[in-house]
Amino acid sequence: MRIGVRVVAALVLLCCAVSARQEQKAPAAGAAAEYKIPPEASKLPNPVKATPASIAAGKKTYGFDCAMCHGKDGDGKGDLAADMKLKLLDYRDPASLKDMTDGDLFYIIKNGKGDMSGEGDRSKPDEIWNLVNYLRSLAQKNFTAPAKQ
Repeated sequence: MRIGVRVVAALVLLCCAVSARQEQKAPAAGAAAEYKIPPEASKLPNPVKATPASIAAGKKTYGFDCAMCHGKDGDGKGDLAADMKLKLLDYRDPASLKDMTDGDLFYIIKNGKGDMSGEGDRSKPDEIWNLVNYLRSLAQKNFTAPAKQ
């Protein structure tokens, strides 16, 4: 009886391992779907005013959750991004987010995009809106792109 239970347990573990391995395989080249934000999400208005308190709260969240990739000042040169060889937007450049609505930013932060995992239900909507307000505040009026090396 014990041998039968061990055999069944081993088969179950083997099936789980094979199933997990198949899920980890990367999609075939050219199979990556284009990232689309639903139109209703894009039109979502920001219900949180960009007050100093909102921006400060967003900055705090950014420091914990975003700076490791997007850089402590929003330059897109965080340690993790460098390790992963990712080229991220420089949020200090006003042009970097000019074509994105607040709803677009909220959707991306909540759901993720590419290698970035989303906040999902870990953050309350107002916390994400504060983060959107902070990202908008990073744009510098007299921004000059750093010289390419």
